[in-house]
Amino acid sequence: MKRLIAVGAITTLLTSLSGLAQAADFTQKEWQVVGTWASLENYKQHENPFWTKTLSELSDGAITANMKDYTNVGMSGFETMRLLKLGTFDAVHALTSYTAQDAPALEGIDLAGVIQDFGKYREAMAAYKPVIERELKEKFNAKMLMLYTFPKQQFFCNFGSADATDVHLKDLEGRKLRTYSASIGDFIEGLGGSAVTLPFAEVVPALQKGVADCGATGVMPAYNAKWYQVVTHNVRVNIGFAATFLAVNQNTWDSLTPDTQKLMTEEAAKVEDAIWESTEALNAEAALCNTTGPCSKGEPGGMVAVELNDDDKARVEVAVNDFVLKRWAKRCGSDCAMEWNDSIGKVLGVQAPVE
Repeated sequence: MKRLIAVGAITTLLTSLSGLAQAADFTQKEWQVVGTWASLENYKQHENPFWTKTLSELSDGAITANMKDYTNVGMSGFETMRLLKLGTFDAVHALTSYTAQDAPALEGIDLAGVIQDFGKYREAMAAYKPVIERELKEKFNAKMLMLYTFPKQQFFCNFGSADATDVHLKDLEGRKLRTYSASIGDFIEGLGGSAVTLPFAEVVPALQKGVADCGATGVMPAYNAKWYQVVTHNVRVNIGFAATFLAVNQNTWDSLTPDTQKLMTEEAAKVEDAIWESTEALNAEAALCNTTGPCSKGEPGGMVAVELNDDDKARVEVAVNDFVLKRWAKRCGSDCAMEWNDSIGKVLGVQAPVE
């Protein structure tokens, strides 16, 4: 009799839980979504599964997604965000640096050369998060659901057979270096180089043809895209970390039921944490994959690792203070610079000039 009662209680509990799940009111919708790059870990391991698997399964099929990456849509970050604002896309994953053309304050989290430490970077991002949320809402009519990053951004150059100890940042003077943001362009000029703006997909042929001597990108993206086939050295100055957000059109968001909003908010927070954790691991693995190995992803790239000496670090400081911070503060304005000083600046102990 006791056993029958126990079985009955369990059955009642399971029925109750099932009823609760079925009672959740999810908005039936096929989302139009743009992710980052399908060849890279963030898209493959986190962005795409979030939209095409996790949300669909947890909403019992109510949430589905037609998802494309940057390469598929053939647009830059600011173009996809403009279409998000218009409602053409429901959700977009975009780099802050790619979007800064329409909102200079967004670039404040990834000012080239300013942050060299990954742990400090997450602290800085947390301090600056309210600014990013506000800019997305005011400039793009968007709600931010995630704020995460790509691996370290560094330089990859052709220095022939030179030993690591024979290559320094002064050797970038007069060279053409690929950039993808105004801030990195300022940093390159501060080091004496010439900035060449190129989309990620065009960098390898540009390096092959001599259109660029060096490229700036993430350490693992460089390996995945086989940059080691066209460059010889990995210059390990941390340019930035490529802050990335997930933004949802505000009108779309407002049309969702509370259950749908709750589900998406909670699951987005889990993905955000997972990306931070995996990115830290990728930073370490990429350092080996690009150079001597071992590398779980394939054959090591064989690049020569160039570490910074004291003179190199002094050059970085000059480029950051006299070029990056000064020019960005002018682009963004005094109020923007003061806001940066009160958030990221306090975390780092650095101040942007305010006119």
